[in-house]
Amino acid sequence: MTLSDQQLDRYARHIVLRDIGGAGQSKLLSSHVLLIGAGGIGCPAIQYLAAAGVGTISVVDDDVVSLSNLQRQILYTESDIGTAKVDVAGAAVARLNPDVTFRGLKQRIDSSTAVDILKGVDVVIDGCDNFATRLIVNDLCLAAKVPLVSAAIGQFHGQIGTFTGWQDNAPCYRCFVGDAHDPDDCDDCATQGVLGAMCGLMGSFAAMEAIRAMTGFGEAQMGKLHLFDGMAPAMRTIRLPKDAGCRSCSGLTA
Repeated sequence: MTLSDQQLDRYARHIVLRDIGGAGQSKLLSSHVLLIGAGGIGCPAIQYLAAAGVGTISVVDDDVVSLSNLQRQILYTESDIGTAKVDVAGAAVARLNPDVTFRGLKQRIDSSTAVDILKGVDVVIDGCDNFATRLIVNDLCLAAKVPLVSAAIGQFHGQIGTFTGWQDNAPCYRCFVGDAHDPDDCDDCATQGVLGAMCGLMGSFAAMEAIRAMTGFGEAQMGKLHLFDGMAPAMRTIRLPKDAGCRSCSGLTA
């Protein structure tokens, strides 16, 4: 892809980075990221991906904006209450960067979701709020062989990892959480709370990891889980093993 003069100016701070450069920026402009959820993690991730010039951004979310979202979901304002989140997000992306095509999918991910939803997608960012959806997304990414950046928050803590479980010695998300399930009638944010700024931190981190996966800068992060403690504050990284008996990724090969 040949960058126009306007694009050379817009993305100059990426282009001068040796590990991204013009080739990396061209990759971003021709890439497609799918986000699961336009909530606390999705909002900052969408903004940074759009600003970075990711060519196509798709967002899956069937929710509408509510007043309680505004403490952490920074794409939205009081005037958006009652409006579909994907509609507000699409309008924001259009304002941020005309180079970006936005696709809003007003639906939920469930057991009937076809792997076709990942057709043409280069990276998935999962910022949803329940294990059931996360495990379905994991299986969809495995079937399509699409890297999964999974980010989660709770109270003053956050975690993020990139999963490519179809590769040798690389775990999938199920290798990490097993068959974890959600408590009945439990909304963690509503019952336990979450620091709004933590959403910004982890959403931006997720955008960075998606950009890493698309451009290849720095070290590959497969098999690593980054844990952030906002109370300290401190971050540590742990290695995640591949589960030889994982019912999602065992037996898969690249």
